[in-house]
Amino acid sequence: MRIAVMGAGGMGGYLGAKLARGGHDVALIARGAHLEALRRRGLRISGAESLEVSGLQATDRPAEIGAVDTVLFCVKLYDTDAAAELIRPLLGQATFVVTVQNGVESAARIAAVIGPERTLAGAAYFPANIAAPGEIAWLGRMAGKPLIAFGEPGGGSSPRAREFARACNRAGVEAAVFEDTERMIWEKFCLIAGSSAATALTRLPMGPVRSDPDARWVLVRAIDEAAAVGRALGVHLPDDVEERVLGFLDASPANGKTSQLVDLERGRRLELEWLSGTVVRLGSEQGVPTPVHRTVYAALKPYAGGKDRV
Repeated sequence: MRIAVMGAGGMGGYLGAKLARGGHDVALIARGAHLEALRRRGLRISGAESLEVSGLQATDRPAEIGAVDTVLFCVKLYDTDAAAELIRPLLGQATFVVTVQNGVESAARIAAVIGPERTLAGAAYFPANIAAPGEIAWLGRMAGKPLIAFGEPGGGSSPRAREFARACNRAGVEAAVFEDTERMIWEKFCLIAGSSAATALTRLPMGPVRSDPDARWVLVRAIDEAAAVGRALGVHLPDDVEERVLGFLDASPANGKTSQLVDLERGRRLELEWLSGTVVRLGSEQGVPTPVHRTVYAALKPYAGGKDRV
């Protein structure tokens, strides 16, 4: 397949490298020093897996790539609307876009720009970040989860979703198609909203957060609040989703850092508004109290714009 990765950062860079090594024709869309390194040296994966891929097309101009079969949409949540406009040159007659971003509203935001008929909703289950320009640090997989999962919004499986999953799996990227996409997205949101809140608030990776009783209390309550909001919105979350999400986090790499913590440490803009901020906003609309996420939102808000905007 010809695949374009919109946002070749930690998540997109790792997936792009694996898909390219697996034989797919992959083009990366990036910017700044990272883009320049990709052009000069190719893409390197370090950490729990070592991999180097050279000769990939890398650009900040999607029109240079042209129409592709699939777009993997991996940009930060605050770039969603602008990036959805930028991918128009990648869209052929049958092109579809798979978003594996962190939020619960990403697919709808993308669909509002390019059309719901082109959009699949998904999630990724691994920690990764840009260690240096041209290098992605991959910290390992989350036990019991595929690397990515996706499906049709408002539905689940479809021929194109199954075809893309087969293409990913043949390339060594474990992928699954979920029948209840809304439930899958909200389960992931409980995980990422809870872990992002607890790790960014404490400035600690997952291991110390889950082992300290007080930090763990924040993590547990943040997961509980997100799940309560989802249920109030009518999402059919399992009764034990909170325990299962916590179990996944307990089995995740101890040195794993959420992207929000990494961005906070590096003085970059945060996805706060689309994580804890969304839990607070939707909770307020549904009459669901969210005191932990409201506290996290207030504590991190001064840093949300990056170090130049504090």
